Amino acid sequence: MSISQFLALSGGVFLLISTLVLLIICLFFLVECAAALLPIASWHHTHQWQDTQVTVLVPAHNEEVVIRSTLEKLIPALKAQDRLIVIADNCSDATAEIARSVGATVIERHDSICKGKGYALDYGLQFIESEPPDVVVIIDADCTVYPGAIAQLSECAIATNRPVQATYLMLRQKNSQSSKDLVSQFSIIIKNLVRPLGSTRLGMPCLLYGTGMAFPWSVIRSVNLASGHIVEDLKLGLDLAIAGHKPLFCPEAKVTGYLPQQLQAAKTQRTRWEHGHLQIMQTYVPRLLQQAVSQKRLDLLVSALDLCVPPLSLLVMIWSVLMTCSLLLGVLTGVWIPVIIVICSGLCVLMSIYIAWSKFAYQDLPLHELLTIPVYIFWKIPVYFNFLVQPQSLWIRTERDKIS
Repeated sequence: MSISQFLALSGGVFLLISTLVLLIICLFFLVECAAALLPIASWHHTHQWQDTQVTVLVPAHNEEVVIRSTLEKLIPALKAQDRLIVIADNCSDATAEIARSVGATVIERHDSICKGKGYALDYGLQFIESEPPDVVVIIDADCTVYPGAIAQLSECAIATNRPVQATYLMLRQKNSQSSKDLVSQFSIIIKNLVRPLGSTRLGMPCLLYGTGMAFPWSVIRSVNLASGHIVEDLKLGLDLAIAGHKPLFCPEAKVTGYLPQQLQAAKTQRTRWEHGHLQIMQTYVPRLLQQAVSQKRLDLLVSALDLCVPPLSLLVMIWSVLMTCSLLLGVLTGVWIPVIIVICSGLCVLMSIYIAWSKFAYQDLPLHELLTIPVYIFWKIPVYFNFLVQPQSLWIRTERDKIS
């Protein structure tokens, strides 16, 4: 066998394996989206809520623009025995003063070395450790918590003794007609609503998304939150799952935020989310697979598959690259099996997108806007290119727009 024949054979085998992996991921994506259409039991046992002591932790770094609105909507949802604690983390603005003025307990943390939300949350947990609550709820400083969400999350956490994730959606600003914002909002609906809903209806754990999270006290203290990881929430959920505390999705509880209006802020936010997701994939997929075998747990295998599903734009980009390579291989060698596999993968993605749109997004996203997805992908190319060249490793705060 000549060197050129060996290289062609090696390339063909590598491409076949890559396309098979893609097909597995796309099939899993389709199963998640299809399972989201199945019925699920709701949590409405709020009789225990009145006797539960809840502490709401709000980590805040220079959030003076949005903190008042967030807290004023949170406070009416709390009972007399509950506590609202704002962790003013390395703040250089009026965040602490504003939070105190609306009635929150404020603790201030100043550490120029250990930066990030994980360290702030660990500081808050240390503060309440002497008088621990039944449930700890974590809410970001720029979010709107819908009526009943705190009660639903806390009740579910107490009833199951598991971490609980609310529906967390990012909405476009009311005056935004940007196609990019529409598609971005849709991609978050798929990631934060459709897929966790499907996992839950299959009896599997979900991932955590950073806000709208509730934890029984014994559960939250079983892991270390003091981390500067740029997606500390995702890491926390996987650490808890490995430890046996499988996060549960509570779709009735709803928390929303707004997509950044400024282009640079949007790019900063997306870079942190997606670089962090890819870094977690590299670290945790092998770990989850190893633990799935050693603990004999199917849910950890499912979590590994769930983690392997990349953001929608990246999934389409990977599909496009593999389709191009497969077509080239077919033309040069007459081997068309990878092309067939990639086509099947593409059909799975299209069916998943249609299911998600028709059930969960058709009112907000006109069908013709889906045609702008290639433009959205083009906008995301630099984000993924930067991951190959210089992946982001430090937590960078996204600039806020004032909540209206």
